[in-house]
Amino acid sequence: MRIATWNLLHATPILGAGQEADLVAQARLIRADIIGVQEVDRAQPRSNHVHQLQDIAQGLELPYWVFAPAVHGTPGEAWEPADDSSVHHHHTDSDADLPHYGNGLASRYPISEVEILRFNAAALSLPLMVPSDRGWQMLKVADEPRVAIIARVETPRGPMTIATTHLSFVPGFNVKQLRVITKVMEKRMLPSLLLGDFNLIGKLPSLLTRWQSLAQLATYPVVNPKIQFDHLLSHGLDSETVRRAKLGSQRMALSISDHCALITQI
Repeated sequence: MRIATWNLLHATPILGAGQEADLVAQARLIRADIIGVQEVDRAQPRSNHVHQLQDIAQGLELPYWVFAPAVHGTPGEAWEPADDSSVHHHHTDSDADLPHYGNGLASRYPISEVEILRFNAAALSLPLMVPSDRGWQMLKVADEPRVAIIARVETPRGPMTIATTHLSFVPGFNVKQLRVITKVMEKRMLPSLLLGDFNLIGKLPSLLTRWQSLAQLATYPVVNPKIQFDHLLSHGLDSETVRRAKLGSQRMALSISDHCALITQI
């Protein structure tokens, strides 16, 4: 199985500045069997009103997927916290008439027992380096609600608990969120994979959770990466599987997003 996580940055062109980003073509390059995607738009004017997670799933020919918004509206503009009424599965019709933004999980293998965890935004704003039309800028950014998708996936290795999330950039809040997610996953008593942008660097997520890291590579920024914010964590896999996954892990710089995709093989 080829496993990936990708902070999409709502398909903003970075490497291909000034060119139309072909999201489906970029997704095909990842060639994942299971992918967690963060910072995903649905029905947003800024991304041509497309359903980005659905497009990624179709591009990768992944028939099973779940999109869970963190907010209704547009981050950085007007928004309000989302609820589970706007969660969209591959087997349901989309009736979205408002823009949404959140995370997605897509799989070649059947998904069931989906659980959505939601976390309130921290009441803090922090200076962050963000890409813009004028290059990278230091801006004061307010935190947003966060969401995690947890599901049972019937993989070739047997049933697994697989989740994806994008954690807060506020120190301490992201640690608490990570611990809550991993504890919920452990209660399912299956081998587990957690995919996402944790806004925690390097080996810290593994040390905090005692889960195994399947990829230790810098993923940010996409040009000349120096920091690992994106992670593939496992729990309950045998040591040889973990060792092989680490050896086979890779990052992929695509022409959209400020993060590299992070990929491994299980």
